[in-house]
Amino acid sequence: MPQLIFDIETVGYDFSQLSPVIQKNLLKYAKTDEQKEGIMARTGLLPISGEIVAIAMLNLESNQGKVYFQAEGVKDYEKGGIKYEVKTEKEMLKNFWQDVKFYNQLISFNGRGFDCPFIIFRSIYHNLKPTKNLMPNRYYKDSHLDLMDQLSFYGAFRVFSLEVMCDFLGIKNPKDEGVSGLVVNDLFKNKEYQKIAEYCMRDVVATKELYERIKDYIS
Repeated sequence: MPQLIFDIETVGYDFSQLSPVIQKNLLKYAKTDEQKEGIMARTGLLPISGEIVAIAMLNLESNQGKVYFQAEGVKDYEKGGIKYEVKTEKEMLKNFWQDVKFYNQLISFNGRGFDCPFIIFRSIYHNLKPTKNLMPNRYYKDSHLDLMDQLSFYGAFRVFSLEVMCDFLGIKNPKDEGVSGLVVNDLFKNKEYQKIAEYCMRDVVATKELYERIKDYIS
């Protein structure tokens, strides 16, 4: 059964550039200036105020993968057997939909809670048609296996981050090289695009190793 592991990285738009309607919606539950500042600094967490800057994918069986990423002044390249291709967000999503249709099962870490909804919203924005149902019934894991969902036993147990699970099981932490989702916005502004792309793939590799470690317990 062809299986594909995937992950995305996102950045947020400047809050002042968002429409008044979206600004009002994002701030409607903020009660303090500190809460407002936090929301304004995390626009990349929502597809109405941010966009995708990297999509990483890895074939579980062949261990071959690729990363689509946004960049300026950077050419396509290959590193560690992974192809890195520069594209616009729309091009990334269009290619993503073409790629995933050949796989029976998608594997993610928190894909149901973040990656898939983000991909779907941004595809709607660009008027791109899906080729696969990324959000099937939560308990139908044959199509999309979200490891975070599995390890929390569908919300019955505490949720642990990928970083925590890597530390617990001795898997190489994708954040060990000093990059995490918290700094992606700054890296993008500083035009350090390759650091984002390669971090995104490290997340995918960590997800692969986690899957291989726990698959017998969640079958």
